[in-house]
Amino acid sequence: MSRHVQHPVRNVDEHRRAVVDALRGLRPRTETVPLAAAPGRVLAADLVAPLSLQPFDNSQMDGFAIRAADSRAAPGEDGRTPFAVVAPVPAGHVPGPLAPGEAAPVMTGAPLPPGADAVVPVEESLPGGFPAPGTLVRLPADQPAGRFVRRAGEDVAEGATALVAGQRLTPARIGLAAALGLAELTVRARPRAVLYTTGDEVVAPGAARGPAQIFDANAAILRAQLAEAGVEVIGAHLVSDDAGAFAARLTEDTAARPDLFVSSGGVSEGAYEVVRQVLAPHGEFVHVAMQPGGPQGLAAPGGVPFVCLPGNPVSTLVSFEMFLRPALTEVVGAPAPRARATGLLAEAVRPLPGRTQVRRAVWDGAEVRMAGGPGSHLLAAAARANALVLVPAGGTELPAGTRVELLLLD
Repeated sequence: MSRHVQHPVRNVDEHRRAVVDALRGLRPRTETVPLAAAPGRVLAADLVAPLSLQPFDNSQMDGFAIRAADSRAAPGEDGRTPFAVVAPVPAGHVPGPLAPGEAAPVMTGAPLPPGADAVVPVEESLPGGFPAPGTLVRLPADQPAGRFVRRAGEDVAEGATALVAGQRLTPARIGLAAALGLAELTVRARPRAVLYTTGDEVVAPGAARGPAQIFDANAAILRAQLAEAGVEVIGAHLVSDDAGAFAARLTEDTAARPDLFVSSGGVSEGAYEVVRQVLAPHGEFVHVAMQPGGPQGLAAPGGVPFVCLPGNPVSTLVSFEMFLRPALTEVVGAPAPRARATGLLAEAVRPLPGRTQVRRAVWDGAEVRMAGGPGSHLLAAAARANALVLVPAGGTELPAGTRVELLLLD
């Protein structure tokens, strides 16, 4: 029988909000990075456009820059107006002014000559192509002003807010920064975390394993999940079932001023739950109505958020996806949220009364097949999965063909 008080019970949404609240004080530093290192990072301050986009009026097409009003002057029987061809305007070159009755061959992206206000595509000209300067070209009459012209400031005006602090830097946003002439951006530094896995029964991969021991998979799982979420792991420790040793280790690691602590194991009702024993005065330990991943804890030793996850490998993996990853997204701005979808069960699934079940599954874009059973030790089955199935609490079997909600892992 346990000698500990029964943990309070929360539902999944309540604990997700609790983790978000626990991380509210997480305020990563800022750093400046080159654009090549910016993908997926989070912008630290509003980006004010140092120039307009487009910086100047330019051509949207290869064609002839003209004064639109000239196309309405004495068109011929064929509905075309003759123009005197002048020197072409390649992209990247500054043109001279355009006189009335003239047409300047202009390339896509090239500045419009002063006086021009329309571009006629070369495909509409007679004769076709770009005649030599000093010859005539006949263009369709009645051209509207502004045709195929990209106006200065049409995309972004100088001094306008081009990007907002807290936005994740996608390829399009990085491209916008480059178009504005910026070679680097100020971003939120990656949160720094210290990671603990616990238990006398666990040894590091590659170490000698005793007959009653297992290799530590949880540290590898959490390192990979944290890295994928944009968190830098600055320390990782395998902690024995010795509360004093763990407390000393925690004190030493707090001096490194991490932004976050994360642990797996040591949070249940057993006699050797060192994480709960040490951190109970600094936080709370609860049971979440979820399988796997019921035992959970939150603390703040020294004011640093500490997220305590359960110790079975699949419980650790699922708890991170359900609680810590979305909390990082909401508070820090990264990583990008996991995509969600729905699919049809390929087999019957029995829900659990009073608990949300998070099953590992393979989704082919339509049907959902369970990857192994519900047990929290079935890591090989979890490795086959590309989705988590969120099975709501209930007492009635869900038959094959039932539509279920999915959290997509890859």
